[in-house]
Amino acid sequence: MKLVLVLLVSTALTCTEAQYYYQGLMDYLENRLLAIEDRMQFWHEESRRYHTELKDFKKLTTETMDGLRTEHSVLFKDLEGAAVQMDRVEREMDNVETQTSPRACANKADKVVEQGVWGLEESRGEEEEEEEDWEELHSEVSDCVEIISGIRSVKILKRLGSPKGMWTRDPRSSRVYVFNGTSGDVIYQFDSVQDFSRSSGVEEGSKQIQLPFSWIGPGSAVFNSCLYYLKQEAGADMQVVKYDLLSGSVTDTAMFPVDSHATVYNLNPEIVADLAVDDEGLWLLYANSDSEPNINLAKMDPATLDIEEIWDTRCPREHAEAAFVVCGTVYVVYNTRLPSRSRVQCVFDVNDMVISEEAPLLYFPRRYGAHASLKYNPEEKQLYGWDDGYQIIYRLTMKRKLLV
Repeated sequence: MKLVLVLLVSTALTCTEAQYYYQGLMDYLENRLLAIEDRMQFWHEESRRYHTELKDFKKLTTETMDGLRTEHSVLFKDLEGAAVQMDRVEREMDNVETQTSPRACANKADKVVEQGVWGLEESRGEEEEEEEDWEELHSEVSDCVEIISGIRSVKILKRLGSPKGMWTRDPRSSRVYVFNGTSGDVIYQFDSVQDFSRSSGVEEGSKQIQLPFSWIGPGSAVFNSCLYYLKQEAGADMQVVKYDLLSGSVTDTAMFPVDSHATVYNLNPEIVADLAVDDEGLWLLYANSDSEPNINLAKMDPATLDIEEIWDTRCPREHAEAAFVVCGTVYVVYNTRLPSRSRVQCVFDVNDMVISEEAPLLYFPRRYGAHASLKYNPEEKQLYGWDDGYQIIYRLTMKRKLLV
């Protein structure tokens, strides 16, 4: 009987302990679930707040972007209007300069050649006065006394053709000639700079001139309706060819013995030699051989292509990209192999009238790459440049040489 009673009491105690244990476990689980629910509620509220703030930010961003688009559109229209105004001003300046261009180192007879007619209504006395003016001004042609003092303005006309090429204007007419690429047997003639600027390609609006011999390098020159260009066949010396653009025929050729592997400018290996025109006539820039460190200069008779005199300019070929001649003074333009700002860094005057103190250190505005060619027009006092396919006009300012 006592044993049964002990068993009953032990069983009752075990059931009570198990009840307490399970009750505690249920309380713990319930508390954890409540904590999880509270955390979930908190994250739901935070998510709604973030969503609301994101919507507000998106709305504000959309409004700001709309405002920026409106302002950009207005600014773009203003810039377009300004560009149109600038083009109009430049055209008006071109017209004014064409009509009232200073004609230093020129003569009255040049106007007659350019216009193509004499004033038949003038009296005999006026003709005699013109002859006196011609004699007086003729001395100025042989004594050109100007030197470049700076670049007044730059006009990027357009981008047309190959990265390398040449374009120039005949100083005695309005015709423009384009040499597309570094060699060929065809050139393109436009009636004016305006016609060239309006064309969408070298063939549109141009007269194609088929030459009897191919030209090499963008180093040709046009003067008084004659084209002077370089011809070189395999195993032969270089030749300077004079081609009459009016009659369409070769009027003269001249051999010029230079090393076929020598290039006058280190940065433009396509230019074996470079023909240049200024107020005093026709010039040829060249290198005798590939080992020659400096650029040489030859004065040529434009009528017969005879060599009148030769100079060593003492201007190095290394890092040279182009050169031009103004009033008997050679200006050599240099650059670096990684294109930077082109600059005139060496000046040579055949008359020894330019001293080192007045030699200009000209910097060309940074544009695209390096000049494939620079051609001076003595009538307009402008440079016609070809830079990575862009046709550029540099207007120059001049001053008198100090020793004059």
